[in-house]
Amino acid sequence: MISAFVNIFKIPDLRQRILFTLAMIVIVRIGYAITLPGVNPHVLQAWIDLKQADSGNNPFAAAAALVNVFSGGGLQRCAIFALGIMPYISASIMMQLLTAVVPSMSKLSREDGGRQKINQWTRYATVALCLFQGYLLAASLKNPGQNIFLDGLDKAMTAVGSPLVPDHNLGFIITAVLTMTAGSMFIMWMGEQITERGIGNGVSLLICINIVADLPGALVRVWKTFIANEQASTMDAMKLLAMLVLLVAVIAGIIALTQAQRRIAIQYAKRVVGRKVYGGQTQYMPLKVNYAGVMPIIFAQAILLFPAQIIGFMFPHQAAVQEWANWLANGWPNIIISTTLIFFFSYFWVATMFQPNQIAEDLKKSGGYIPGQRPGKPTADFLDYTMSRLTFAGALFLTLIYLLPLLVQRSMKIDPTVAQFFGGTSILILVGVVLDVMRQVETHLLQRHYDGFLRKGKIRGRFERQSGGGLAADPKMVVMLWTAIAIIAIVGVAFAALHGK
Repeated sequence: MISAFVNIFKIPDLRQRILFTLAMIVIVRIGYAITLPGVNPHVLQAWIDLKQADSGNNPFAAAAALVNVFSGGGLQRCAIFALGIMPYISASIMMQLLTAVVPSMSKLSREDGGRQKINQWTRYATVALCLFQGYLLAASLKNPGQNIFLDGLDKAMTAVGSPLVPDHNLGFIITAVLTMTAGSMFIMWMGEQITERGIGNGVSLLICINIVADLPGALVRVWKTFIANEQASTMDAMKLLAMLVLLVAVIAGIIALTQAQRRIAIQYAKRVVGRKVYGGQTQYMPLKVNYAGVMPIIFAQAILLFPAQIIGFMFPHQAAVQEWANWLANGWPNIIISTTLIFFFSYFWVATMFQPNQIAEDLKKSGGYIPGQRPGKPTADFLDYTMSRLTFAGALFLTLIYLLPLLVQRSMKIDPTVAQFFGGTSILILVGVVLDVMRQVETHLLQRHYDGFLRKGKIRGRFERQSGGGLAADPKMVVMLWTAIAIIAIVGVAFAALHGK
């Protein structure tokens, strides 16, 4: 494996793709650190300090951690990229479901140029969502205490003695909405550029980077809890060791779940055309165990957590309502309802995206058949039955992955931002994206007659694309990007040094 990493930089095309991808990631992370015009950065810094001092007993911290994954921490920093990539993800999911449900859109997606038109509609929907979400966020900055994701900002405003937005008016709202909308569209464009000229799926890779950005803070919290704490004991060291073993086991299990598939043999009939014989070979149709990916967990969290937050927000002074909201967000009903929702959305996603009748019809037209199954409806019934059994196994494993952070958080008494690395949405996305990037890099290595990462077998990712969609980035452009990043870094260090004095 070490030799594979060394060989990466021996291939000019692959080297340019990786450097271009890293440059795009750095530029995006810089945008997450720039606050909106008109926002007081001293209040934000005081809020961050208060959050670090607090162990995090917010009952809705799980929802905040989920939103923080897709916003890259920009929401908590009130940055120009505060909305992150979430509007584009929401629009893409909405269009994907409509394509599977609406017959006219399904027909359009199979026509020439239809997919490009649907992508254009997705961008229009992204702009509409950005304007709507940006307005809600900009309006809530006048009274941050009303925003469930800015919990504690009112205390920071009291400590600093200044409002978060000193001049909150219509001009600020318009400027903030346009800035955040432009920021989200810029992130979307950067993700497409990474997919086209870099390595990996751009949008998924940017989400992965947002997750990794929280890792240093999580490590610091773990260090303070189990090592640097004056009351730490031998039992705390054993807990830390158990957490490390559990983390390795979870990652190994997720890798196995991501790559697990049922291979269905497809036999093609022989055809004689002139003096040549076509067909007769056997191919395999891979059916993934976790066909729905991370979507069931995202849907379950959104449906379960946000109603409780909205109810708690609407009745802030009703103790009984607040207690019920906390019970729904953290009690045993949370486990029962979330498990049911994960199973439901796993089957729902497979029912809308996996079309056994269409697959059976395509096999019949191409002269292919499954051994032991008659073409047509019997083939479709066999595929539907097989996929249902695989979906049950995948949903069961997804439920276990979803519940692990909750169990670790309660048993180990750790922060939710630390517990998210032991399961749930974050670790599923992180492992899946890393596998996809490694698979694409391995494809480039094998095409140039180098060894891959594994001596036996090949890495399978979540996406079917074998490499970048277009030509690699121009070397001169990569050099210019890294030169600009170096200049920004030098200016930032100089400003920090002068500010420190």
